Amino acid sequence: MSAEAVEEQASCRRPGRPRSEQAERAIIEAALDLFAESGPEGLCIEQVAARAGVGKATIYRRWPGKEDLLLDALAALQVPLPEPKGKSVRDDLAAVLDAMRMEAVDPRRARQSALLLGEGARYPRLIDRYVATVVEPRRDVVRSVLRRGVATGELRQETDIEAAVYMLTGAILARSWFGQDRATRGFARRVVDDLLTGLASR
Repeated sequence: MSAEAVEEQASCRRPGRPRSEQAERAIIEAALDLFAESGPEGLCIEQVAARAGVGKATIYRRWPGKEDLLLDALAALQVPLPEPKGKSVRDDLAAVLDAMRMEAVDPRRARQSALLLGEGARYPRLIDRYVATVVEPRRDVVRSVLRRGVATGELRQETDIEAAVYMLTGAILARSWFGQDRATRGFARRVVDDLLTGLASR
C-alpha cells in the first residue's frame, strides 16, 4: 500500500483532523496565535501541532523547523498591495501607503510586528529573513514608484530613493503603531504630499 493511501486511511479514521489545505491553514493560524501569545521563544512545533489538531510529522513535511513556519505564517498575514496605475506618482504612493496603514492598524498584525521587532536582538537570523522575504518586497513596490517618478520628471533626478522609502514607510508604521489617531484616514496622503513637496521637480 502506498504512503498516500496509508495517510488517507489514517485521516479517515480521524474524522476531526484537518487535511491538506485545511491542515496548512490550521497550522498557520496556530503558529500565529502562539507567536502573538509568547513570541518566538514560546513557539514550538509540539504546541502548534496540538493547537492545529495535526501530528508533528504533518508540520515537518511542510517546514523543516519553527523559523521557516513562522516566516510563512507572518507572510500569510500580508495582503497584496494595490498595483500602481502608473499615471501619478503621488496617487500611487498614497494608495500603497494607505494599504500599509490598514495592515498596520490591524491589532493582530501590530502585536505580532511589535513582538517580532522586540525579539530581534535574540533572533538576528529570523529578523534578516523576515526583512528579506516579507518587508523588502513591499518596499520594492514603493521604490519602483519613486524610480518611475524620477524617470518621468515628476521627482528630482537627485532624489535619494532609499531615504524616501524609509521616510514614507517609517512614518506610516510609526504613526500606526504608536500614534493616538492611528486609524485616521488620509494620513498616508498627507505624508506623501509633504514629502513630495520637497522632492518635486522644480
